[in-house]
Amino acid sequence: MTLDAHRDDLAATAAALAAPGTGLLAADESTGTIGKRFAAIGVENTESNRRAYRSLLATTPGLAASISGVILYEETLFQDSLTPAGEPGPPIVELFAERGIVPGIKVDQGVEALAGGLGGETWCTGLKGLAERAGRAYERGARFAKWRAVLRISGEGCPSELAVRENAWGLARYARAVQEAGLVPIVEPEILMDGDHDIATTASVQEWVLRTVYEALAMNGVFLEGSLLKPSMTTAGADCPDRPSLEEVGSFTVRTLSRAVPAAVPAVLFLSGGLSEEDASLCLNAINEAAALGFAPWHLGFSFGRALQHSCLKHWAGHDVNAGQDALLARVRANGAASRGAYVAGGEPSDDASLFVANYSY
Repeated sequence: MTLDAHRDDLAATAAALAAPGTGLLAADESTGTIGKRFAAIGVENTESNRRAYRSLLATTPGLAASISGVILYEETLFQDSLTPAGEPGPPIVELFAERGIVPGIKVDQGVEALAGGLGGETWCTGLKGLAERAGRAYERGARFAKWRAVLRISGEGCPSELAVRENAWGLARYARAVQEAGLVPIVEPEILMDGDHDIATTASVQEWVLRTVYEALAMNGVFLEGSLLKPSMTTAGADCPDRPSLEEVGSFTVRTLSRAVPAAVPAVLFLSGGLSEEDASLCLNAINEAAALGFAPWHLGFSFGRALQHSCLKHWAGHDVNAGQDALLARVRANGAASRGAYVAGGEPSDDASLFVANYSY
């Protein structure tokens, strides 16, 4: 089938994922990454424990009030659930879908060093065999996909034009390929928080990156109304001594988007990028407050992994399902409110620990 055969369904799925007051649960950690999270709470990284944890996520009562979609790792998409008693249950993807949460799938295959790049720059792999993998994911029930490109700002000249253009082109080729399979592409050009650059530098680089990405998407004929954007929030580098205020994060982010992102895109779903649970909610709230004052035709929501799951994992600790679900719901409610510009600092329980990891990969 061609992209044209899927246009109506792609637009409908994108609109569902862009519902007001909602965002995505990013539960697409690789086996290695979830193992690091489990190690921090004393849980062994076994297939059974991964099933149990992701079954906890899928069965959380009331999750769909603020979660429109969930990004799954390939293992999880094809995995059956596990009940608290240890009995096999329905496929995890079905548990999410039954609750009105649209299942999605991470389809990139990680980053590799970019030949000719500067200072450890990378490009994202996974285009080979993508059409077939996307088709299998669609048959299993997935209705959107995600592909993460990674860029960094540094005094070594990063990001280089080579890195920006290579990653933009990869995102565009991916987006077109999965749309032809019926999946809404989430386009994720992440700019890492690593570095000591200020917020103005981030904004300048991010505007350049986004303009280049949308130029590549246009060249590849990507259907924008059936796509979503997952960018970093516009803020200073993690080591910048001059920390921007929440108001600055909000205004710089909205200004950057208004200069570079077409109005045809239904939603911008921000990644948390290593911010603490509370800080991620406060920044998202500030962005929506700024958007209310100016040009912002998109739904401005969230696609958080660590900033939704950190407290959940800690309270679950491998055995307490109810505590884990309560912690997850607290952060879901917080970010649902922040997506409307209605979150009050400290309004929900959170863990204020920094979730920043240098050169983050998963």
